[in-house]
Amino acid sequence: MLHGLISLLILLCLAANCFAPEPKKAKIAQAGWLAGTWQLDESGRTITEHWMSPAGGTMLGMSRTIAGSRTVEHEFILLREDNDGGLSYVAKPSRQPEAAFKLTNATASELVFENTAHDFPQRILYTLKNATNLVAAIEGTKNGKSRRLEFNYIRTKPPS
Repeated sequence: MLHGLISLLILLCLAANCFAPEPKKAKIAQAGWLAGTWQLDESGRTITEHWMSPAGGTMLGMSRTIAGSRTVEHEFILLREDNDGGLSYVAKPSRQPEAAFKLTNATASELVFENTAHDFPQRILYTLKNATNLVAAIEGTKNGKSRRLEFNYIRTKPPS
């Protein structure tokens, strides 16, 4: 009788695990299409954004804005897999504190990160238009007004 009860408990435990939904895991590979070097030349400014390929649960990115012959802005970016299975975009822009944004939507050609508690932006979006065109955007409310800034990048170097 005890042997039968133990067998029944084991079967119930196995069945519960077999039918339990798998936790949703956002893998860094979802953002792999972002890897490479992207550039925008506009109004006398050159913005270059470079992303390393996914590895070790992270992607490292950096951007630099040059006006004339001087670097006027820079930013260090970390995309990382979180312990809860999600992805975070952690930005450290020049002269500003670090801010983290959680992935809220991911497709084969778009990533959307949000932090509604952040001043501006509250959303960061990357949309791959084709193999050589990328639109990065920041959105949110600033001084009570909705605002969106777009950056239309051209791929200058594929991922290595």
